[in-house]
Amino acid sequence: MATKKNLLLLFDRPTEPVFMEKGNKTVFDVPDKFLTDRYRPIGNEVQSRFGESAEQRIPVRDISLPDLRIPMSLGRDEQFSLFIPRHRRIAGRLIDIFMGMRTVDDLMSIAVYARDRVNPILFNYALSVALLHRPDTKGVDLPSFAQTFPDKFIDSQVFRQMREEATVVPEGSRMPIVVPRDYTASDLDPEHRLWYFREDMGINLHHWHWHLVYPFEAGDRRIVDKDRRGELFYYMHEQILARYNMERFSNNLARVTRFNNFREPIAEGYFPKMDSLVASRAWPPRFDNTTLKDLNRELDQINLDIADLERWRDRIFEAIHQGFVVDSSGNRIQLDENRGIDILGNMLEASIISPNQSVYGDLHNLGHVFISYSHDPDHRHLESFGVMGDSATAMRDPVFYRWHAYINDIFEEHKTRLTPYTLPQLQYNGISIAGVQVSSDGGRPNVLSTFWQQSDVDLSRGMDFVPRGNVFARFTHLQHTPFTYTINVNNASGAQRFGTVRIFLGPKTDERGQPWMLRDQRLMMVELDKFIVQLNPGQNTIRRRSSESSVTIPFERVFRNLDANRPAAGTAEELEFNFCGCGWPEHMLIPKGLPEGMQCELFVMVSNYEDDRVDQTLVGSCSDAASYCGVRDRLYPDRRPMGYPFDRLPRQGADRLVNFLTPNMSLVDVVIRHEPNKTVVRQQ
Repeated sequence: MATKKNLLLLFDRPTEPVFMEKGNKTVFDVPDKFLTDRYRPIGNEVQSRFGESAEQRIPVRDISLPDLRIPMSLGRDEQFSLFIPRHRRIAGRLIDIFMGMRTVDDLMSIAVYARDRVNPILFNYALSVALLHRPDTKGVDLPSFAQTFPDKFIDSQVFRQMREEATVVPEGSRMPIVVPRDYTASDLDPEHRLWYFREDMGINLHHWHWHLVYPFEAGDRRIVDKDRRGELFYYMHEQILARYNMERFSNNLARVTRFNNFREPIAEGYFPKMDSLVASRAWPPRFDNTTLKDLNRELDQINLDIADLERWRDRIFEAIHQGFVVDSSGNRIQLDENRGIDILGNMLEASIISPNQSVYGDLHNLGHVFISYSHDPDHRHLESFGVMGDSATAMRDPVFYRWHAYINDIFEEHKTRLTPYTLPQLQYNGISIAGVQVSSDGGRPNVLSTFWQQSDVDLSRGMDFVPRGNVFARFTHLQHTPFTYTINVNNASGAQRFGTVRIFLGPKTDERGQPWMLRDQRLMMVELDKFIVQLNPGQNTIRRRSSESSVTIPFERVFRNLDANRPAAGTAEELEFNFCGCGWPEHMLIPKGLPEGMQCELFVMVSNYEDDRVDQTLVGSCSDAASYCGVRDRLYPDRRPMGYPFDRLPRQGADRLVNFLTPNMSLVDVVIRHEPNKTVVRQQ
């Protein structure tokens, strides 16, 4: 295991040469031919200089090296984007090289050689995907991407203070550097009210990590072609949108408007206030009312017109309306109620498992690219892409949600064509819910409470060319008081049964204060939890803590504090632990709410487990954030469509949520109350 863990040191201080000290006074003994041209003539000098105080030396074997020309074709100081097709191909090649190494030692050698030659962000991504998917490295724990590239997550002004603190103050006496609370805009911009959601470090880390678990491209198709991958792409983003809209209601804003006219100016601007430490450039802003233009970016090998996006969109809509897609061999694939959404997700996301990319194109990814290059579409100013071009930063931009509102609209075009669920598909004979209550710790029943919390994250692994030792940033984020669901279920069947408890939260009224039609309210329902229960004959009382949610992962796993809540070494749970970096941050489970209280409805359903079950063993702890992330190397642990029972239009006569209910469902009014003046420092 020591050899595998040594691979993780290659993530430390990503732009420093590989022979410099890593981790806790550790250095790599690098063969001379592995050194770059700059350092090879003085190899003995630099290696002895940085090795003299080392407490551990890691020998690196000299092996025959594969062809790295394709990975090295992306400049060391360029920005890297998973949304750009050329970058995806380059990353796919590097992943293949890392996956193809026969042993961990060989992987170490090629990774050491590649580290100082390929783009640092590309290197991090490709090595992370390989470590997640190689059978012999599944037990290693990836460091947080925020710790390695903190410049993608916080205000660039903080770095000067952090360098000063690290250089002047001895390690044991260093103070956390406070990241400003809302540094990207003023209250003149209504969208800035949502800074704490869009710019939350945990939310953006979730988006990055999801794309590590579900990469777009690799030579080994199994790495990409995971169970229900396309459907998961749809559902994860649909839920983010529902969650974001509830956050808008928490700030007296209307639902997000779709970006459905590619030739219309984007009203919202965004000024990220961040620098890229790899590219040594500021992230470019987008001004208010920017209009998309045709792209001619020779460096990225992109020459596309807005008309290309429109043509792909029209072909996708045509496929939905016809009820089938045509694959690359000319065969029809039906968009049925079982696999249709999965096929559509693969088509829209446009990974290598898209049924026919030459016909249906690359709508989702290149929509990101068009928006991210709107400030310099023909590269005349030598500018790189804006934050929409990077999966680690895209969710910071208000237009991300407008773009995904439109992508979700395309999915809904398919979903609304499906037959509504019938009563037998919704009911669970003999099972009824007698009552539901949710209670915050120390609070009143059915009142949830939110406040601000300040937490510290160690960013020293990403602080290149500064003195060693911990350097903490203190950032402010939303937090809620932990709460417990109490659900009373009556089993009148006379036999022991199993059920799946599904819990959703949605706003009680729309932005105008009017009661919802269910066809609209269902798109606002946020999944809070899903779990299996055993129901004995008679009355059953089920209690479930908010911290057990099937959507979220705890603070330690979001920010990869890998010594906290860690499973025992060598156990099956430990092998799963790294995958668990994928999941929605627990501190963002509940919307902010309003100081006077935001009126919501909590929906609870117990469905028949016999119709839900997927026969497999869920060894380990990585099924606990399965709703958005699936389960490592296994089937999605729920046979129903994702979002059930709200993923289709309601049956006739169920225009309102209250009319939709069957005996195995229940609805309770819940208030979310925000305490704007309460800020708590998290105890580490």
